[in-house]
Amino acid sequence: EVQLVESGGGLVQAGGSLRLSCAGSGFAFGDYAVGWFRQAPGKEREGISCIGKSDGSTYYSDSVKGRFTISRDNAENTMYLQMNSLKPEDTAVYRCAASYYCSRYGLAPPYKYWGQGTQVTVSS
Repeated sequence: EVQLVESGGGLVQAGGSLRLSCAGSGFAFGDYAVGWFRQAPGKEREGISCIGKSDGSTYYSDSVKGRFTISRDNAENTMYLQMNSLKPEDTAVYRCAASYYCSRYGLAPPYKYWGQGTQVTVSS
């Protein structure tokens, strides 16, 4: 069974940090670019970061640049998102996805696999 499973979400105060993980199974994780999306209530889904298959290429949206860091460990089939200096406006459901390419504009469709999401809530 193909799966992407997120973990690490939770409630944190503004200025705090969280580290999200996205674990892949049932497919060749290292053959895909992976990335993070988030969606807050009443807002459109936003692609915030992605990382290439193996060359380390990364993308960050302006909303998270300088505060979030994406990484991956292909040996562990896992991607991470280190989130620092969190703000209330970072509150959202965060989902990971896999596709074939991480471009300078974000994770490129089509999105092959999706995780179910993890809630991040930042209190002021």
